[in-house]
Amino acid sequence: ETSWDFADLPLLRPAHRASTLASTYARLRQHGQAMTLEMQQLEEENNRIFIEAYGLEDELTAEVPLSEITLTCNPAYRYGGNKDEQHLEARLQADTMREFISYAVGCMFGRYALEQGGLILASQGETVEDYLRQVPNPTFAPDADNIIPILDGEWFPDDIVARFRQFLRLTFGEVHLQENLRFIEDALGRDLRAYFVREFYDDHLKRYSKRPIYWLFSTPKGSFNALIYMHRYRPDTVSVLLNDYLREYRSKLLGRISNLENISVRVDTSKADKTAKAEKTAALKELDSLQKIMRELNDYERDVLYPLATKQLKIDLDDGVKVNYQKFGKALKPIVGLES
Repeated sequence: ETSWDFADLPLLRPAHRASTLASTYARLRQHGQAMTLEMQQLEEENNRIFIEAYGLEDELTAEVPLSEITLTCNPAYRYGGNKDEQHLEARLQADTMREFISYAVGCMFGRYALEQGGLILASQGETVEDYLRQVPNPTFAPDADNIIPILDGEWFPDDIVARFRQFLRLTFGEVHLQENLRFIEDALGRDLRAYFVREFYDDHLKRYSKRPIYWLFSTPKGSFNALIYMHRYRPDTVSVLLNDYLREYRSKLLGRISNLENISVRVDTSKADKTAKAEKTAALKELDSLQKIMRELNDYERDVLYPLATKQLKIDLDDGVKVNYQKFGKALKPIVGLES
């Protein structure tokens, strides 16, 4: 994805496609292993030719270790070290699923499209209209307002997990959706939502060497997160984020808090049965958690997001991520070392 000539995701190429994601990965892996072995044989053949030509049979060997075959589909080279084959294969499978998810997020923002290779929206200020001029009838349309929430539940229709499920349906079908989700989660070693909330952005920072193209607006403790694509940023993006997402999320939480308060008041623990008591205990526990989140959201809006929204900041992509990212201060998730 970070290569100059990146066109599409190998996992989605017709040559490797099968009925399920697991079968497709198996085909892709088989192709990668065949390429690696072919490259190893070619390099060893070249070595034999030069060794014979210079009469170095007693000094050199033609053998090339698998770890020196410099292909990223070769886990022995990609990860190195003294890990066993099972560990290397598991790591490659996990990274392939992370690449699949990253590509899906790119399609959500319109950076990529299933119908066309290469970059689609990659210039400053480009819009959905610019996308539709290149891809008139997309099977997976980009997000309309360039804001994708990443929360602990599906509070918005364009929630990142909901959109990824839609992407998975379109690429591998509805029939095997649950099976494909399990394959991804098994490879990642965690629930999909937990991955997006806790790990996705860290993976994105690694992929782009701490110069992210997707920016994460995030409260200090991460109770509210929303992703934007910097190439589609507009001066009113923060205002849209504030009004249509942060305040809307807070409004939905208030509704949930009201419901929990009713439960806690309604149940008399001195007379209630075990089920009712357990319900009240759970309600009080969730209520305490949500009230803490509300305080964090209020502080974030008052001290950070609202003042930033009033500024209607402009960015210039030619200044680079390092300059532009820091303009947003505490509104964005901090990146260690970006200032240095």
